[in-house]
Amino acid sequence: MRRIAFTLAPVALAAALAGCSLMPAYERPALPVQDAYAGDAGKATEQPVADLGWRDVFRSPQLQQLIDMSLANNRDLRVAVLNIEKARAQYRVQDAARWPTVSANASGSSSRTPADLSATGDVLIAHQSSVSVGISAYELDLFGRVRSLSAQALQQFLSTSEARRATQVTLVSEVASAYLTLAADQDRLTLARQTLADQSETLALQQRLQDLGQASALTVSQARTSVETARVDVENYTGQVAQDRNALVLLVGAPVPAQLLPDSLAAAADLSEGPLATIPPGLPSQLLQRRPDIVEAEHDLKAANASIGAARAAFYPRISLTASAGTASTELSQLFKAGSGSWSFVPQLSLPIFDAGTNRANLAAAQVSRDIAQAQYEKAIQTAFREVSDALAQRSALSRQIDAQKALVDANAESYRLSQARFKAGVDSHLTVLSSQLSLYAAQQNLIGTELSHMTNLVTFYRTLGGGWSERSEPVVAQAPR
Repeated sequence: MRRIAFTLAPVALAAALAGCSLMPAYERPALPVQDAYAGDAGKATEQPVADLGWRDVFRSPQLQQLIDMSLANNRDLRVAVLNIEKARAQYRVQDAARWPTVSANASGSSSRTPADLSATGDVLIAHQSSVSVGISAYELDLFGRVRSLSAQALQQFLSTSEARRATQVTLVSEVASAYLTLAADQDRLTLARQTLADQSETLALQQRLQDLGQASALTVSQARTSVETARVDVENYTGQVAQDRNALVLLVGAPVPAQLLPDSLAAAADLSEGPLATIPPGLPSQLLQRRPDIVEAEHDLKAANASIGAARAAFYPRISLTASAGTASTELSQLFKAGSGSWSFVPQLSLPIFDAGTNRANLAAAQVSRDIAQAQYEKAIQTAFREVSDALAQRSALSRQIDAQKALVDANAESYRLSQARFKAGVDSHLTVLSSQLSLYAAQQNLIGTELSHMTNLVTFYRTLGGGWSERSEPVVAQAPR
């Protein structure tokens, strides 16, 4: 044991002395955006949007169950989780190279040499047995090559972890948007069916009046045109509702029970009245910690930065050690007796002299990869800034548009009521009634579309600020007054 310790001591000493690193110090790039979002009033908030749990934002029990099902069954999210496990294993493999690999070996051999080939002229039979513990080709990381590769693998693992968070944030918002879209198309289908029923009654009335000689063929034809138009809309929205259901099933990753499907947008009306309608977005710098895709891009940048250290270390000598200590004997019974000890110590030095520019090319490629990763990181920040600004600009505009659209529906409803009264009094023709009815129908359909746009804008606003990762809102820590 003393011999083994004496043999392995140089390895431990060299490993302790290794500490040089050629990896560049990482510095986070400056924000390539303004200090405030476009359309932001600049009000402070104690509860950042990203800290709002999705259960506290999407309060519909049906929608909450659908999001729960998607988090358990969605295949994209499942792949993202498996990618984390893969990246974790790859990091462990790379990090293990920092430490020597110790293995125990036992071997035995027997050989027979014919008499005409032996030096003595007799048949020779030889036996050999050995047992040893050793280290094979352990690299002394004097210039940080192995540590740089380990740091690169770690950042890649962390990047994959953030990619999983980004996938969940996107999934939660997509399920919510698909749920709202299905609800809106259900409202459109209900309105189209109601309009078809009303138009059919009007057509039947006009046909009876025509039989009595009180309505012209043109009036009946116009009524039939309105009926067929409404029937086209019914079939169109029926197909659209079926497609919306299929999209929701794909996102959820499992069959969706009928009781979880929305009947109308009224089931999610609390979204427009929740905190997303008025809460400020916060500071642009918060996106660096809140949006998982930005954090993911920064980990990619750090990984590219670490690869430069490995590329630089390739210019310097590489020292590897192979050592073993044990016992060997020609007789198995004598294997562990005094005098049978054996050891070997094989250091190896590799110094690059001529490589036809390979190392320089690898270093240049690593530096360019770092520059590419930095540009992608800055682009991720700029994209996030634009998404938040767009969602913020639309939030208040859509709210005002809903008010205007409701007023338009009320005006068209009043116009339709008056046109019916004038038609019954014989003042106007039925063409005026049909025109008012079509205008009311169009205004009602546009109102549904505007309400859908407003709700999906709030979902987008929640996603762009990094919301959707936590299930419950993080508690707000009250600050003591000064």
